[in-house]
Amino acid sequence: MADKSAKYIPALRYGWLTSLYDPLLRLTLREAEFKNHLIGTASLQPGQRVLDLGCGTGTLTLLIKQAQPNAEVVGIDGDEKILAIARQKASQTGIDINLDYGLVHNLPYEENSFDHVFSSLVFHHLSRENKLRAVSEVFRVLRPGGKFHLADWGKATNPAMRSLFFLVQILDGFSTTSDNVNGLLPSFLKQRGLEEVIVVRHYLTVFGTLCLYTGRKPE
Repeated sequence: MADKSAKYIPALRYGWLTSLYDPLLRLTLREAEFKNHLIGTASLQPGQRVLDLGCGTGTLTLLIKQAQPNAEVVGIDGDEKILAIARQKASQTGIDINLDYGLVHNLPYEENSFDHVFSSLVFHHLSRENKLRAVSEVFRVLRPGGKFHLADWGKATNPAMRSLFFLVQILDGFSTTSDNVNGLLPSFLKQRGLEEVIVVRHYLTVFGTLCLYTGRKPE
């Protein structure tokens, strides 16, 4: 059952802030650097099928397609307003990606249908129940041997990073962000069956510690 008490949270919590999402990430989080590094963990191959979970404005989705033009790249998000931005960006660049409406914890895809699943800055918006449901869905749609590549807020690497993260918690809510800053995301991936779960890299940002994680579905 879905966590019906959990309200859908837009990218910057409030819909009227959606238009500021892309410039904010570019200015504050070294977005291109961390997203390209995340893509680099995948070693994408021609013919593979790739999902961007909670694709938002489509920045990561488009970067994935640019990194491997011969892959089939799909983005999904539960916010129609932000998907409209993603579709406009794809149209302007002429890059062929598929963009679907749907929730990350209830994916409309068949089992074993993707070689890679990516997600960037989505999980800190989810309740614990829906974090776990989302990872279960990732596990379900990944093909055996497929990999999950996750970028999100993680355990603070020092007291300064912990203090800065309070800004994110005030904006996005303490109930959804506490699991992140307490370092629980890797354990959630393992609980739902992923193996070889590692923290690939930490980024120190003006809002706290951003972590890149990977995990693999067993063969």
